[in-house]
Amino acid sequence: MFEAPVAAPVSRDNHLQFQLGRRSPSSHGSAQWAIATAQQELRLQLPSRRVNTSETAREFRMPRRLSFQLYTARNYPPLKDVLALVARTGFREVEGFGGAYANPKALKSGLERNSLTMPTGHFDIEMLEGDRKQVVALAKFLGMRQIYAPYIPAEQRPKHAAGYRKLGKRLGAIGEWVRGEGYGFGWHNHDFEFVKLPTGDYPHDIIFDAAPMLDWECDVAWIARGGNNPIPWIRKYASRITAVHVKDIAPKGQNLDEEGWADVGQGTVNWPAVFKALKVSRAMHYVVEHDLPNDLERFCKRSFAHVSKI
Repeated sequence: MFEAPVAAPVSRDNHLQFQLGRRSPSSHGSAQWAIATAQQELRLQLPSRRVNTSETAREFRMPRRLSFQLYTARNYPPLKDVLALVARTGFREVEGFGGAYANPKALKSGLERNSLTMPTGHFDIEMLEGDRKQVVALAKFLGMRQIYAPYIPAEQRPKHAAGYRKLGKRLGAIGEWVRGEGYGFGWHNHDFEFVKLPTGDYPHDIIFDAAPMLDWECDVAWIARGGNNPIPWIRKYASRITAVHVKDIAPKGQNLDEEGWADVGQGTVNWPAVFKALKVSRAMHYVVEHDLPNDLERFCKRSFAHVSKI
């Protein structure tokens, strides 16, 4: 097991601030404060229509610190070169995933060398349930504030509402101990949560109904891949969104060697409309991602340039 050197503990106060947006009606003032704080930090003032670059610069700005999901670069070792490219492009945060934690000391050294931070990280459900000490050691050592369970394999996905309710309760139980350690905890979606069950219910609704304190890392493109418009879902769950995956979908029939994904801004997602809807969410981290880019440097530069102009 990885043993972290002595490091400053993550502030529980920071975690409590993340949670204020979703309390009882008596905490309405705190919820409003949390939303206002997030908006001030992110500096989001989004238009309701597409505008040219000069208008964009005058009217609104995206978050000052965009993040990069390291899963995007899993096929482009070594990690030290990836971190240098990400920082050189202009990103100031990265998001971790399982493969990135193989050498925590080298990872932390690379982050510090490139003036990057890792406020969010993915850990699979099995690790979150079976190796709490390792999760906490890695999260503390790497400076995380928010932990997300990213995925369940296709063969483990429930077929009925009862199974998704059980999954929601599992995530709720994980969240209890994660929050007890001073971190936020949420679920990162894919497409299957937005495909209706035979009963007409959506798995996403069932999961989040079963786990009232569960945060959401909203992967916009996967919602669209599931056949849904992301905007209504963002509005419905705005108070539970603490991070966003900024990923784009290529027009039908294009980028087949990249599994149909696109550099951000080169695809079909209406980002001005998405970011406008996200203004009232609790999202503090906007994580740029591509599941299979065929040119990592091109993806980084194009995507960062596009999102920075919004």
